[in-house]
Amino acid sequence: MESVDLLYKGIYILVIFGITLLIATYSTYFERKIAAFIQDRVGPNRAGPAGLLQPLADAGKLFFKEDFIPAKSSKALFIIGPGIAMLVATMSSAVIPFGDMLIVGGRELFLQAIEVNIGVLYIFGVVSLGVYGLMIGGWASNNKFSLLGAIRAASQNISYELAMGLSLIAVLMLSGSLSLRDIAEQQAGFNWNIWYQPLGFIIFLVCAFAETNRTPFDLPESEAELIGGYHTEYGSMKLGMYLFAEYINIFVVSAVMATLYFGAYNFPFMAELQVWLTNVTESAVTANNIVTLLGVGVMFLKIFLFIFFFMWVRWTLPRFRYDQLMKLGWQILIPLAILNIILTGGGILLKDYLF
Repeated sequence: MESVDLLYKGIYILVIFGITLLIATYSTYFERKIAAFIQDRVGPNRAGPAGLLQPLADAGKLFFKEDFIPAKSSKALFIIGPGIAMLVATMSSAVIPFGDMLIVGGRELFLQAIEVNIGVLYIFGVVSLGVYGLMIGGWASNNKFSLLGAIRAASQNISYELAMGLSLIAVLMLSGSLSLRDIAEQQAGFNWNIWYQPLGFIIFLVCAFAETNRTPFDLPESEAELIGGYHTEYGSMKLGMYLFAEYINIFVVSAVMATLYFGAYNFPFMAELQVWLTNVTESAVTANNIVTLLGVGVMFLKIFLFIFFFMWVRWTLPRFRYDQLMKLGWQILIPLAILNIILTGGGILLKDYLF
């Protein structure tokens, strides 16, 4: 039995890994299409029908470009940097529940690679390691612009991780669990955390932009000031791994936001639909599997909407100045997150007192 479970987990992890890479690959295509729409252009339209093969063309270009290593760089660290960024990005999705439970051959198969009761801490711990990839790459390049970009990335991530963690405490106070599956199950139907934590969600969303180094928080790689920031000296697939890691991080943080605030795989009238399908199909197992697969579709729909929002904001808002970025993180978001914790605690105490 254990070997069957291990085989299922192995297959599931490979499938999620493949989906993650596919979404990251085609995020580049859709970002260019969205940018073209906003700027009244056509966008990629040469490689394949409607330009759908453009990501493959870009990957081939990066793969076959000269693998350049600066003469005065720390060569080992220069190579390790992109690897750390990519490894950390792909590890983050391990604890995210993309669906509820399938019943196959009498066995219950949960659509989650690893269920740990500290899933939120796991994601925070792994994501916080990502900045080491940027720091190592920027420092090893032996380039002042790369080093400045790396320092910016480190200070930015530290600043906004504080506000992000504080915004999450309110959700954990409501759920009483660090398990992402528990948090998802508590949002059954339309009982989503966004109704109870609108301020916490806004803080988390702003911090998510900063953590993924996306506009208007892309100071670590601002081309107007730092040429290319921490990856100035990188080319070929090393550069590709940095860029790929950014899109994987966008996918992961979108999945986390969907799970924490928007019910994960839950959707309105989910329980009623399952009862109706059970009556129609005369099989509780079939009804459960259909609703679970619909839940997976809903989860990915929420993720895609967040990814679209990331791209929309990139081509709409200008970049912050660095002093504005630091002021927003330390003087505005952190006090707001603490206020949100106090309000949430007061609400919980009031509810316990009244009911």
